[in-house]
Amino acid sequence: MPTESPSTPTPFDTLGGEDAITRLVERFYDLMDIEPGYAALRATHGSTLDDARQKLTWFLCGWLGGPQHYIERFGHPRLRARHMPFAIGVVERDQWLACMDQAMTEVQLPPALRQQLNAAFFQTADWMRNQASDTPVG
Repeated sequence: MPTESPSTPTPFDTLGGEDAITRLVERFYDLMDIEPGYAALRATHGSTLDDARQKLTWFLCGWLGGPQHYIERFGHPRLRARHMPFAIGVVERDQWLACMDQAMTEVQLPPALRQQLNAAFFQTADWMRNQASDTPVG
C-alpha cells in the first residue's frame, strides 16, 4: 500500500466526508420542499426530489475533492447544459443560494468553510442562469 504524503485537507474532508455531504443535501432538499420562500426553486424540480438528492450528493462529493461518484455514472457534469431545460433566473438563483446557506447553517458547517462554499456556489449559480435578468413591472 503506498504511503500517503501529508497534504492540505480538501473541503470534502473538512466537511466530514460523504455522510456529512448527504446530511447537507438532505437538509437542502427538505428545506426546499417545506419553506414557502423557496417555492420558485421547488417549482423547477419534478414531483419528487429523490433523483435530485442523489445527483447533488454524488456531484458535491467529487466537486469538494472526494469520490467522483457523479462522473463515474454520468461523465462530465456539464452543469449549464444539463440545467438548460429549466428556467433559471435571478429568483431561482437567489433561492438556491439562500436554501443552501440555510442548510449549511443548520448542519453546522464551520463558518470559514460555509463562507468559502457560499462564494463558490454564487459563481456557479450565477453562471447557471439562462433567463434574462428580472426587471421590475410597472
